[in-house]
Amino acid sequence: MKKIVDVIDKKLTGTLTNDTVLGIDIGSRTGKAVLLTEGKLYTAITPTAVFTQQTADKLFDKLLKQTGLQQADIQYIVGTGYGRISLKFGDIPNKIVTEISCHAMGAHVLNANVRSIVDIGGQDSKAIRVDPKTGKVVEFIMNDKCAAGTGRFLEKVAQLLDLTTEELGQEALKATKPSDISSQCVVFAESEVISLKAKGEKRADIAAGIHIATARRIRNLFNRIGLEPDLVFTGGVANNAGMKKAVAEVLGHAISEVKLDTIYAGALGGAVIAQRTLAAINAEQGGVSASAS
Repeated sequence: MKKIVDVIDKKLTGTLTNDTVLGIDIGSRTGKAVLLTEGKLYTAITPTAVFTQQTADKLFDKLLKQTGLQQADIQYIVGTGYGRISLKFGDIPNKIVTEISCHAMGAHVLNANVRSIVDIGGQDSKAIRVDPKTGKVVEFIMNDKCAAGTGRFLEKVAQLLDLTTEELGQEALKATKPSDISSQCVVFAESEVISLKAKGEKRADIAAGIHIATARRIRNLFNRIGLEPDLVFTGGVANNAGMKKAVAEVLGHAISEVKLDTIYAGALGGAVIAQRTLAAINAEQGGVSASAS
């Protein structure tokens, strides 16, 4: 549990309410959830199951246990992410929002000045431009046609180098002369890694080369929509130290430090959108009743 005032950008803490809402982000590899209630922020995370509803239910149960709340206490839910379409939440008011909008809003409330977002997930990568006045998406572009530049690709490379995914980024930080990985295709890049290993190149240098090649794919996305600071890195790969270093160096922009693990950015954005949706509904209902009287 964290206090909202300790996490959210101080410029925006006044825009949040005390309503009890939930944002659930079902990614291709991991499910995340953020619950906001009475000035507090709770998080939950779990691997994505075959059936996305199971993942959502598990996250829901984890948060209810953490908070001591009942299902009936949840006032609104926003579902997002890879598995958002099939989610059901019973009688609780809810809606589905794209992960791009949710990541934008989540990054916005963590850093009110954010204008650009790098989002690398398990199966795609995105470059997003955000309006710092509203937290809404200005423009975005996605790489979802090829596994290169995604978390799944990094997992595969880690296996080839006899590392865990967590170890891959730390290994890259040890590099003295990063390998040149020229292939833009994941299949050929894997072949390059095998060839480099056979030539005796250091594992750390190969790991760094892979991260740099991935960062270049991100740069190509931003070349098409423009890149402005502040820059926030979201998604599961955001915790990869080697990837953060490569992205910052290749893009030529420092990555903003925020006060919440940005793997939760999509879920947080969903929760904030849930609060704002609820406020709009209440205002509309209040308006109707006032005019009726």
